[in-house]
Amino acid sequence: MAKLKVSELKQHLKSYSNENLIRLIVELSKTSKEAQNFLAAEVQGEAAVAELHEEAKTQIQDEFFPRKGEPKLRLSQAKKAISNFTKFTGNQFLKTDLMLYYVELGTEFTVANGDIDGPFYYSLATMFDQVADACNRDERLYQQLSERLEAVVLNARGIGWDYPDNLADSYYSIEWLDEEE
Repeated sequence: MAKLKVSELKQHLKSYSNENLIRLIVELSKTSKEAQNFLAAEVQGEAAVAELHEEAKTQIQDEFFPRKGEPKLRLSQAKKAISNFTKFTGNQFLKTDLMLYYVELGTEFTVANGDIDGPFYYSLATMFDQVADACNRDERLYQQLSERLEAVVLNARGIGWDYPDNLADSYYSIEWLDEEE
């Protein structure tokens, strides 16, 4: 299948009437759940963003603590929920909230069920590092997440694979911590 370049698409769409553009967008919305979610966030605004955020949280939770059945621990699925949410909404605060939620649940899962493996903790620590970086760039974001950040570092104590040290390194790199002391 030939890939349609954005410039070609723009040029072609310029020739469409409003009626044809509406028809095309409606048809596009029927092609996939992703298209529906993107358009919902665009059209319905904050209400759709809040719903998509809750849906992503549920998808993440189901990998660690499913409502039915056993945990699957498909970290790629949990990360995909975060990625899709970001793609649909562009909301950076809620993206960071989901990233921290992922780390919180992974840590909670280990505390409840015992040690996992190196790649599992590497994934969690990498995600936590991204959260810490985001907090370094935005003091308001840090202020809103500070208690949860500290709690996950404390909850990680006693877990193997250098996981607590990796979280602590990321946490203590946040420049706003110095201002609180």
